[in-house]
Amino acid sequence: MAILEVRDIKKSFGNIEVLKGISFDMEKGQAVSILGSSGSGKTTLLRCLNFLETPDNGKISVNGTILFDGDQQNLSDTELSKRRLHFGMVFQQFNLFPQYTALENVTLAPLLNDKSRNRQDIIDDGKLLLDKMGLSDRMGNYPHQLSGGQQQRVAIARALALKPDILCFDEPTSALDPELTGEVLKVIRELASQHTTMIIVTHEISFARNVSDEVIFMDGGVIVEKGSPEQVIDNPKSDRTRQFLSNVHSSK
Repeated sequence: MAILEVRDIKKSFGNIEVLKGISFDMEKGQAVSILGSSGSGKTTLLRCLNFLETPDNGKISVNGTILFDGDQQNLSDTELSKRRLHFGMVFQQFNLFPQYTALENVTLAPLLNDKSRNRQDIIDDGKLLLDKMGLSDRMGNYPHQLSGGQQQRVAIARALALKPDILCFDEPTSALDPELTGEVLKVIRELASQHTTMIIVTHEISFARNVSDEVIFMDGGVIVEKGSPEQVIDNPKSDRTRQFLSNVHSSK
């Protein structure tokens, strides 16, 4: 059974229809990359999956449990927060709390959300995650004392700390220079090799080819093409996909 089932997700802002009926499934342990130009609906889709936006229509299920149905438009804040825990979100701009150390940023949400767990166990897990991110010597540093790449790795550890079913990345390297981009992509590549279930909105085509089990290309609020990296990136069927890839390659 698929870990995630998305059916006919639609979302408009005013009279602008951003998502026009998005449907796809993904299996546990898969890495799925979503490609597309600015305005194609990639980030809005991710925000709908994370309940940062409420879809206008459609259905979202995780592990066979329906988290959203089109007629559930008025979920309480408590219920939304509970459903968000299925997804870990890593944003473009890190969004770390400046007043907290790296370790405090990673452990804050688990300490607040899971009162049943031992506090020291949560802190030990946070240290383990930061060590996994190559940041064992930066646990006591504040965000302003970290490079952009280090901040993003703290943000990844923070997302993993809540043990989500699916880890979501929204263009995780777009705010980084090329040298720091490599640091973050290496971490995501390692997570993929460990079969972490991930959805990655990215503009890094070669990275998407190397790390993904499936690639989705979106344009104009619809899925134009989806399949293996070899199918979508190397042998696209759609003229629009070919045009997008050609433009990306020519701009580099």
